[in-house]
Amino acid sequence: MTELILSLDVLDKTEACAIAKSCAPYIDAIKVGYPLVLATGLSIVRDLADLGLPLIADFKVADIPNTNRLICEAVFSAGFDAVIAHGFVGPDAARTCVEVAHSHGGAAYIVAEMSHPGATEFFHGGVAERIAELAVAVRADGIIAPATRPERIVRLREIIGKKTIYSPGVGAQGGDPDAVARLVDGIIVGRSIYAAEDPAAEAERLSRIRR
Repeated sequence: MTELILSLDVLDKTEACAIAKSCAPYIDAIKVGYPLVLATGLSIVRDLADLGLPLIADFKVADIPNTNRLICEAVFSAGFDAVIAHGFVGPDAARTCVEVAHSHGGAAYIVAEMSHPGATEFFHGGVAERIAELAVAVRADGIIAPATRPERIVRLREIIGKKTIYSPGVGAQGGDPDAVARLVDGIIVGRSIYAAEDPAAEAERLSRIRR
């Protein structure tokens, strides 16, 4: 089954909780990034915990190993189940995120390539492939790869094998959920759901990829 992951990038706690609750029957996890945490604090984890869905901290952690350790310790102490980190900072920094995640019984995913158009400036030319290799070397649980470029997912899958691939860029950025779902373990959808007139109905519509 391909998972449907809600990217909850709104700024209001009440709105975030209402959207998450309405969509919960149709999704498999919730990804929380800086916008919501900066607006509400890490306590948003407690507000979402009752839904019983895995919570992914999309902080794209990218610092020296010690700072990465401090960030990830805060993430898992708050109650998150997984963290997303960058790999371009090197194996020592990425490995720290993985080690902290695993010590808490959680997961760590490394961004191999981002989904926006500008990502092709630096993530191409073999860079994404090297980051995917790094993810394997540091024992990350999987990678993030772009739904906007399915051919890149195919290439990165060759490198990481059966590790998890979560793929953002569906909907507002133009990624086709039906084309990507067969290539990945989960698609990440934000604006197409939370900005819809009826978020739950849109989540239900997209949940066809879970079959």
